[in-house]
Amino acid sequence: MRLLHTMLRVGNLEKSLDFYCNVLGMKFLRQKDYPSGEFTLAFIGYGDEADNTVLELTYNWGVEEYDLGSGYGHIAIEVDDIYGTCEEIKAKGGQVTREPGPMKHGTTVIAFVTDPSGYKIELIQKGSQGYHGVKQEPAAAMA
Repeated sequence: MRLLHTMLRVGNLEKSLDFYCNVLGMKFLRQKDYPSGEFTLAFIGYGDEADNTVLELTYNWGVEEYDLGSGYGHIAIEVDDIYGTCEEIKAKGGQVTREPGPMKHGTTVIAFVTDPSGYKIELIQKGSQGYHGVKQEPAAAMA
């Protein structure tokens, strides 16, 4: 078994694709319209679907906004240079909602950005004391 994708409902597919592809650097993988169901699915990610977990952006035609509720938390992305990445995101028009720095009650260096639909994305500095205190082992050592 493996995790295939995470689905997010978006109110403006073009703005969302622009944010994830041009601001966060993901690759557009594929898109398909479903006229009988009045929705469009677009798949994006940092690698192909055969080997990577990706995002599925679902646009329900005519729905411009969603109540995100209190159950959703965030998507996490590892970055090599969190400070530089946040500056690039701001320069490209993205919204950094929590500037980079150590997390409360810990040492992991994190930041948060918000996509056009209001979803939170956590950026985590690579090698930053592990993810929220979990020691990261190289893949070869775990085999």
